[in-house]
Amino acid sequence: MFRGATALNLDAKGRLVVPAKHRDALLGQSGGSLVMTAHPHRCILLYPFAAWEPIEQKINSLPSFDPVASSWKRLLLGHAEEMPLDASGRLLVSPVLRELAGLEKQAMLVGQGGHFELWSMEGWRSQMERALAPENGLPAALENFSL
Repeated sequence: MFRGATALNLDAKGRLVVPAKHRDALLGQSGGSLVMTAHPHRCILLYPFAAWEPIEQKINSLPSFDPVASSWKRLLLGHAEEMPLDASGRLLVSPVLRELAGLEKQAMLVGQGGHFELWSMEGWRSQMERALAPENGLPAALENFSL
């Protein structure tokens, strides 16, 4: 399980160092092979390769003549890239995905259980402002939820 939010810096080549607490799990799950793809909220999704395969199969099963399904396939599969962790635990984020997510120097890596989201610092702050705005309330699925 991937938990927590970590502030990271991208180097001049667009690489980030995966926190040590997650490296062993990623190496164990998929030999350090990750799939990155675009998310419609303008962040990057990072999946261990083994966790991504069933998702990719589901996306591929969407009807090709449905314009909405085709748009989602273009976004999710068209931007999907398999990237290995290097020997130093770094992960290269492609220029295309960096541009889509607005990633520059600083980023947030956010655990989502079985995968991560990678946000620009500006995008992350914006998401947190929306989540914490009192007028947004709770989603209906959480109305009876308590911590």
